Amino acid sequence: MDHTYLQDKRILLVDDEQELLDLVISVLHSGGYRQIAPAKTMREALALARQFQPELAILDVMLPDGNGFELMERLRRESDCPVLFLTARGEEEDIFRGFGLGADDYVVKPFLPRELLYRVTAVLRRSYKGERPLVRLKNSAIDFSRAEVVRGGEHIPLTAKEHEILSALCRNAGRIVTIDALCQAAWGDNPFGYENSLMAHIRRIREKIEADPSRPVSLVTAKGLGYKLLVEEK
Repeated sequence: MDHTYLQDKRILLVDDEQELLDLVISVLHSGGYRQIAPAKTMREALALARQFQPELAILDVMLPDGNGFELMERLRRESDCPVLFLTARGEEEDIFRGFGLGADDYVVKPFLPRELLYRVTAVLRRSYKGERPLVRLKNSAIDFSRAEVVRGGEHIPLTAKEHEILSALCRNAGRIVTIDALCQAAWGDNPFGYENSLMAHIRRIREKIEADPSRPVSLVTAKGLGYKLLVEEK
């Protein structure tokens, strides 16, 4: 699997110690992971998860307003994203409880930064092994590893923003992605005011992936809500 594609995954990181949050974010950044949402409490994590829709959750067990086991159970009610526990609770009972609840890995503090990075990547590889960098559409294909569209034998490069927008759409293929979510994917934590820019990027993307951009069949509009990418089955 293409490791670059894994680096697009959204990671929810929950720990009540700011120093630990900073350390783990730094470790993940060193491995190319950029979409990281930190939270210090269970309440904050749950609210953030609904908005951020994480594809991996890294959880501490001991939290000010609950514990990571309960948080995992709450998260799993709305998502089946993989969970990695990162905690000082290294007793056998805790480890067994974590795996018994369905955790994908359990790392005890203190940890080696490189080991954590390897474990994160391993969990993502196992969880998203069915994904391919090449995504086939009705009249073209998107090669995320090369940041280009292949259509009729022509290789058309994607800009960084187009790549981010298409990545967000592809992660949710067949489902509506809201305008706000697409703006956040392309422009980060301050997505407000970019709606017109998003529309311009959508037009340019359609010119690259559609046979007839004025009558799109792959990147369709959900009026008043957002957009949806329809991919072809293998």
